[in-house]
Amino acid sequence: MTKKRDLRIVFMGTPDFAVATLKSLLDNDYNVVGVITAPDRKAGRGQKLRASAVKEFALKHNLNILQPKNLKAENFIEDLKALKANLQIIVAFRMLPKVVWQMPEYGTFNLHASLLPQYRGAAPIHWAIINGETKTGVTTFFIDEKIDTGAIILKKETNIGDDTTVGELHDTLMTIGSQLVIDTVKRIESADVATTIQPASKHLKTAYKLNRDNCKIDWTQDLDTIYNKIRGLNPFPTAWCYLDNGKDEFEPVKLYKVEKVKALHNYEYGSIKIENYEMKVACRNGFIKVEEFQIPGKRKMPVRALLNGFEFSKNAKLL
Repeated sequence: MTKKRDLRIVFMGTPDFAVATLKSLLDNDYNVVGVITAPDRKAGRGQKLRASAVKEFALKHNLNILQPKNLKAENFIEDLKALKANLQIIVAFRMLPKVVWQMPEYGTFNLHASLLPQYRGAAPIHWAIINGETKTGVTTFFIDEKIDTGAIILKKETNIGDDTTVGELHDTLMTIGSQLVIDTVKRIESADVATTIQPASKHLKTAYKLNRDNCKIDWTQDLDTIYNKIRGLNPFPTAWCYLDNGKDEFEPVKLYKVEKVKALHNYEYGSIKIENYEMKVACRNGFIKVEEFQIPGKRKMPVRALLNGFEFSKNAKLL
């Protein structure tokens, strides 16, 4: 029987998505000798420094924490070497320089929230829904010089429902991803790792970084495209557009929970129809029924509640 390797693990991650994996490592009694996470950042109205979700968890469990601004800085490299880790695990962190990912004896592997090689990049969970996929998953792979291109260790698939939001899919992938990392660590621990080189393909879909422009709704698009985009951005970072409510300036508004209604109509795309405390927006092939909405200066709220105190003009439109 092969003797198990004595693992000394450095974990690197920042958001909530990474916390589930770090927790699983501790729950399975793995020796996490260090946690690398983003520096504290100013946030909120008071601009107070706020720790990352990973740091807050690590503090509660008395783990050794490093927060480098520069991953190539000599002092960070020396501090990392001093941890004497032989395995590094990355979940939702920055791109690593070669000097960092090549350091441990048993390698550095990453958990990515897609079925690689599809959806390499910063926002794979969002784009899978935005593009109308019916399945996705998580992948562990050894890091190399490029982004999300290394040799695959394990994959786990899951379905995407017709009305699944990015928030719901995020939580699903967070859970199955944390287990996939444990399965991967067990293989490395037992020196039983078989990898697969990512296949070359001309038809790769990319998980581009989200920004204000690609989160804006275009009401001239068809019903399914708009519906998928809104649920693929709900609840974060949220789909938005402008409201033309007959005022001098257009106001930015956000859309959260919606339904799609297939129908033939002659309404102008983006025009708002209010009836029986329901709000529908015309688009190609039907209407988007808006159930949760946010106007400037207000919290998000159900449309029924919004209509109790807010009046849309007769020719109101979303642009």
